[in-house]
Amino acid sequence: MKRMNRYEKEVLAAYERGDLKSVVTSEASLRRYREYARATLTKNRRVNIRMSTLDLADIQARAAEEGIPYQTLMASVLHKFATGRLLERRSSLASRSRRAARKRSAA
Repeated sequence: MKRMNRYEKEVLAAYERGDLKSVVTSEASLRRYREYARATLTKNRRVNIRMSTLDLADIQARAAEEGIPYQTLMASVLHKFATGRLLERRSSLASRSRRAARKRSAA
């Protein structure tokens, strides 16, 4: 498992002391969040995919860094994509190629 940084250790200590309080303000909100968790955690279908050895190795390495199983990481990424919560970062390579294209067209 990944080592905890100072902030994570402080949060854990606060939790163990009982210093942390729930931010849920109503019983209805709590029920709704429980239902979200139940629906998210229910895994009732199996999916098989083919992918390159290099991609799988990269995913396994990233999962090891996070301290979670690689299949859990893959399921999480797919869930975020399916629910519209996966944010795509712009590649610095794409930015460079757009700048180079603009320079060529301006010349």
